[in-house]
Amino acid sequence: MSQGPADTVKRVTGTGIPVRGDDIDTDQIIPARFLKVVTFDGLGQFAFFDQRFDEDDEPLEHPFNEERFQGASVLAVNANFGCGSSREHAPQALMRWGIDAIVGESFADIFAGNCLALGIPTVVADHDTVTDLQEFIDENPDADVEVDVENETVSFGDRTVDVEVDDAQHTALVEGVWDTTALLKSNADAVEETARSLPYTDV
Repeated sequence: MSQGPADTVKRVTGTGIPVRGDDIDTDQIIPARFLKVVTFDGLGQFAFFDQRFDEDDEPLEHPFNEERFQGASVLAVNANFGCGSSREHAPQALMRWGIDAIVGESFADIFAGNCLALGIPTVVADHDTVTDLQEFIDENPDADVEVDVENETVSFGDRTVDVEVDDAQHTALVEGVWDTTALLKSNADAVEETARSLPYTDV
């Protein structure tokens, strides 16, 4: 059976943006009131909305509001990022803001799975490495950060550090099989043939 994989995601390179704090949950990433959208289009503008704006919609201090981080694609976070409810809107909002990869100390499993479904790697590094990366980005907002998924490293400045990529995520991204919908579409004939052979379907 031919697979017709999605695009491979072997490495992501771009400027960084640091969001500090442990246990940042999906309600902080995208508040519940924005879950009523019919499509995910435009969801990026609401990423971290309640941390970025007060009750009068006046801007607060937050990296996603800072001009120097606009256009960033590599997000550096701390421990247990994406915990809480399992809303797929959270990685959708981050992706539509412009995030292509996330480096953190740890991630909630469902959040990491939802990121993988969008082709966004969630790579894990220790606390000191993440802190160093966040400080580097703060001091060098125009400098590139390279997330090498295939070789499990992150490079910034003159440093290259080892990171961990979950085995299943590594395989899916490097081989380009992370988009299950695309795989089903590209193998539509085989799917239909299998469905016809099942006694409990009427195709």
